[in-house]
Amino acid sequence: MDTATHPTPQLDERFSAPGATEADWDRIDTALTDAEVYWISTVRPPGQPHVTPLIGIWRENEYWFCTGADEQKAKNLAANARATVTTGTNVLDRGVDVVIEGKVQVETNAPLLQTIAAQYIEKYGSGWTFDVVDGHFEHADGGRAVVYRLTPTTVFAFTKGAFSQTRFTFERAHH
Repeated sequence: MDTATHPTPQLDERFSAPGATEADWDRIDTALTDAEVYWISTVRPPGQPHVTPLIGIWRENEYWFCTGADEQKAKNLAANARATVTTGTNVLDRGVDVVIEGKVQVETNAPLLQTIAAQYIEKYGSGWTFDVVDGHFEHADGGRAVVYRLTPTTVFAFTKGAFSQTRFTFERAHH
């Protein structure tokens, strides 16, 4: 299994206010964990971008989400596993906006999917209850979803008020 060590921050002074400091990873981790809505950007096979809102789980420096196999983002990811996920405050003078860049892979491990399914209920309520069946999520309404794990290579944090841009890079250890 591939796990991330604590990411390395680097302030980009070109896009930061004079005297700004690097964003604190714990603050960014909390923002990613607590966000209710995220936006995912994938690339359609002809090359144009596709952006859509979705819900998901930030867990142990990875972003988890699910979608139907026939949805556009699933088709895009089948052809190109790179994606960008964003979330933030959507205001100018306070909070933080976060961009996650990385590679996506389908996850089918049943015990891990059970953990992710429980986190969906904890975060979003019982309307987001999934059973794990044959390496997929199944919803009570009959919907079936593929579960994805986005492993970041880079996370950008844009803090507001005292504006700063911090790039976090991840070193991965293989276990």
